[in-house]
Amino acid sequence: MKASLLVLFLVATDAAAQSAQSAQPVPDAPIVVSGTVADEATRAALLERLRSVYGPARVVDQLSVGTVATPANWNDYVGRLINPNLKLVSRGQLKVEGNQVSLRGDVANEEQRAKIAGDIAASLNPTYVVNNGLRVTVSQQAVLDAALANRIIEFESGKATLTEAGMKVLDEMSAAMQKIRGVKVEVIGHTDNAGSRAGNLSLSQARAEAVKSYVVAKGIAAESVAVSGEGPDRPVADNRTAEGKARNRRIEFKVIQ
Repeated sequence: MKASLLVLFLVATDAAAQSAQSAQPVPDAPIVVSGTVADEATRAALLERLRSVYGPARVVDQLSVGTVATPANWNDYVGRLINPNLKLVSRGQLKVEGNQVSLRGDVANEEQRAKIAGDIAASLNPTYVVNNGLRVTVSQQAVLDAALANRIIEFESGKATLTEAGMKVLDEMSAAMQKIRGVKVEVIGHTDNAGSRAGNLSLSQARAEAVKSYVVAKGIAAESVAVSGEGPDRPVADNRTAEGKARNRRIEFKVIQ
C-alpha cells in the first residue's frame, strides 16, 4: 500500500519567474496542493489549514482521496508543518510522503532558513526523516546595495563631474552590475534643497546621466540603464544640517525588471 502523500508547491513556477529580481515570494501567487490522502476529513482539514495561512483565493486544490497508509497522527504533524513561516519560501515545494519530508526552495537569508528548519524540527517526532533543501538566494537589488554599501558617489561641487573617489565607487558598482546582466537598472540622481528646485532637478538628471556614461564605458549595456533626476524631492535626511545635506546628495541604483 502506498504511503499518504502531500505535495505543496509554495510558489508556482510561472509566478516565481515574475519575481526574479527578489528572493521574496510573489504575494498573490497560487499555492498548488496535490497528492493522495486517506479520507475526506483529512483532505478538508489540510485545505482549511492552507487557506488559513495563505488565504482562500490562493490555494489551488488538486488533492485526492485514496487507499493509502498513514503514520500515526499524520494529519496533526502535517498541519503543524503548514505555518506562516512557509510564506518566506519562494520557488519551492513541500513534499510529505508518509514520514518522509522534503522541503526545497529559496529564502532571502540564513536567518529565515534557520527559522524554517527549526519550525520543522519542532513540528515532528523523531520517526520523521527531513530533507531540508532550502537555499539562501541574494536578490539582484541586494547585489547593488552591497556594492554601494551606503557610500555617496561624489561629484565636484555644483557640477555633474565625478570626483576620483566617485569613480572608484562606480568601478565597484560596474562589477556588481556585470553580475546581474539582463536586468534593467535605474540610476536616480538626488540633491539637497540648496538653490532652486528647477536647478536641482537639472543637476540631478545630469549627474545620473554622468553615472550611466561611466558604467557604460565599463562594459554595461546602455539599454539596461535608465536614468532620472529627482532633485530635492526625496530627501533621506534633514536638510537643515550639513550632514543631512550631504546624505541627500546621492545616487540611487534601483532594479526595475
